[in-house]
Amino acid sequence: MDQTLAMVVAVVIIALIFDYTNGFHDAANAIATSISTRALTPRIALAMAAILNFVGALLGVGVAKTIQGIIDIETAPGESSAHALTIVLAALVGAITWNLLTWYFGIPSSSSHALIGGIIGAGLASATTVEWDTVVEKVAIPMVLSPTIGFIGAFALMTAITWIFRRANPHRIGRGFRHAQTVSAAAMSLGHGLQDAQKTMGVIVLALVAGGYSDGDGVPLWVIIGAGTAIAAGTYSGGWRIMRTLGRRIIDLDPPKGFAAEATAATVLYGMAIGLQAPVSTTHTITSAIMGAGATKRFSAVRWGVAKGIIVAWIITIPAAAGVAAATYFVARIFLP
Repeated sequence: MDQTLAMVVAVVIIALIFDYTNGFHDAANAIATSISTRALTPRIALAMAAILNFVGALLGVGVAKTIQGIIDIETAPGESSAHALTIVLAALVGAITWNLLTWYFGIPSSSSHALIGGIIGAGLASATTVEWDTVVEKVAIPMVLSPTIGFIGAFALMTAITWIFRRANPHRIGRGFRHAQTVSAAAMSLGHGLQDAQKTMGVIVLALVAGGYSDGDGVPLWVIIGAGTAIAAGTYSGGWRIMRTLGRRIIDLDPPKGFAAEATAATVLYGMAIGLQAPVSTTHTITSAIMGAGATKRFSAVRWGVAKGIIVAWIITIPAAAGVAAATYFVARIFLP
């Protein structure tokens, strides 16, 4: 095995490790509300989420192409494939480091934005062309829109549910919405696979282009299956620390609020992935939707202190991951031939 092929294999493995960390980091996105309201048991919820994450990965490659287009790896200074692959490797190290740090502290930050930050940081450090138009149109604007729509949409849906069922028996309503949450949690899991597995696909294609094994025009089937399998395995391993934050610490959820949050968040994920091909954060979207659904009771019902800490993590995710990726690149460059 020559050096370039060995580096491509290594980067692909690390990309799949990132995908695995994405799975256990973001498992809470799809199922925390259903578990906290006892609509699903933890293991059943995790198994369902893992299967549907895999299925979601098979439904499209638009988001993967957007991730692939954030930097033009072919403009990286120097002619060696090893240098270009080092850029991709540094991006992944930045993303994985931030994922593990926020997972350890139970902070529901965005794996998507950690990856995007890693790519931007490695690109800037290596003087590779960063496609800022793509970053603004496909990342920055949707990054603001998706949680905003999630909050407003969940608030509106929960308000409608409250009005429609205002005279119904509360116990019967709770039982009915627990069943409905099975559907909404499944929709969230499918949307998570559709969004997040594709992001790893985009990075793997970047590595294949850097190594000269792809022209970047398509996503090979083995990449799609590999990314789907890795994120499904990570999801099944669970993300209990973050699950407690989403399911209990932001607000005390009941089944109607859980359904409203999940249904709204899933709709946003599908719209952004299929309509705009935008790599939005499932974490941001579901967290904002939980806040929106909870705020219908009263704004003070939302624990805004916890929410503030989460929002701060959102803001610093891209620059923090970019910084780690840039530092990794400068260290790794020393060892290049």
